[in-house]
Amino acid sequence: MGNRYNPAALWLPTPDSMPSFAIPYPDRAIEAALRRKIDGKTKPPGALGRLEALALQAGLVQQRLDPALENPQMLIFAGDHGAAKAGVSAYPQEVTWQMVENFLAGGAAINVFCRRNGIGMTVVDAGVAHDFGEGREGLIDLKIAPGTASYLEGPAMTAAQCAQAIEQGAGIVLGLAAAGCNVVGFGEMGIGNTASASLITHCLTGVPLADCIGRGTGLDDAGLARKRDLLARALARYRAAGGDDEPVRVLAQFGGFEIATMVGAMLAAAEARMLLLIDGFIAGAAALVAARQAPALTEYCVFCHRSAESGHGAQLRALGAEPLLDLGLRLGEGTGAALAYPLLGAAVAFLDEMASFASAGVSDKA
Repeated sequence: MGNRYNPAALWLPTPDSMPSFAIPYPDRAIEAALRRKIDGKTKPPGALGRLEALALQAGLVQQRLDPALENPQMLIFAGDHGAAKAGVSAYPQEVTWQMVENFLAGGAAINVFCRRNGIGMTVVDAGVAHDFGEGREGLIDLKIAPGTASYLEGPAMTAAQCAQAIEQGAGIVLGLAAAGCNVVGFGEMGIGNTASASLITHCLTGVPLADCIGRGTGLDDAGLARKRDLLARALARYRAAGGDDEPVRVLAQFGGFEIATMVGAMLAAAEARMLLLIDGFIAGAAALVAARQAPALTEYCVFCHRSAESGHGAQLRALGAEPLLDLGLRLGEGTGAALAYPLLGAAVAFLDEMASFASAGVSDKA
């Protein structure tokens, strides 16, 4: 699975209230020096395009003229959804735990990409409806319950469960930080979680719900129509009960345990001044919630790719984000984040290693 850290380092207090995080905007005092260093490399100004913006972002986050990527890790958050049994996905709920087993065996796309790019990988059981047994290598058991309740009938999780998930996500990242990690990717697995992400995206962006709902794992036209109908009914039930668009209430109402745990991990990672590799639609829903709680969080985020899932564009616009890649991906798992990581590595490398006009004896422009 790659690099490891000690799960015993997890910080897991019993939540009595929603946790809070202090995430400042990066200090811009170093920005002018970073721009001079970037512009002084042996190239025309701006010739490395988005890599120059990435290098600047890494330097600002780390507050260094020579940023470095240390012990990169990918976290795959897994959880089941009560609403999945109503038919919001083309696949049965059992696929969640079966894919977790595939991750642990090293056979999924995300395993291949993490191995290829030297990224450590750990799976987090936030609420899968399956018993994986104790002591599984590469798996952290933080199961809150065997899946959420169905948001078609009521809240997906209680306030206490939501707070616990956020706390536990933060605890994972504290363990990573203790192991010297300063860049972390966010992936997920959970049959039905594109439906949850669609509802969260609608509530937090105001984009019409129908425009936030896509085919997920491959619904046909009839399946897509059924998904839209079910989610419209869930939203109507929530609104009739007086539900508003406060981010954590929306998360508890419609989210999965994997999404809520990811929210806590993202907030803690930004607080620890890590670089966050944000994958696609599901990770984007978690980022929306986290950024509503702490707007500075987006300064630490690298938005890795544009998902083919229809609601992802709404998320990116709301977050003011322009993703690095547009490959038509819609797999999830963190695959887009793993594929984009080498670009971040290249940006840091050119800033640290590329000669300047002065050091190479090359004439600068007139």
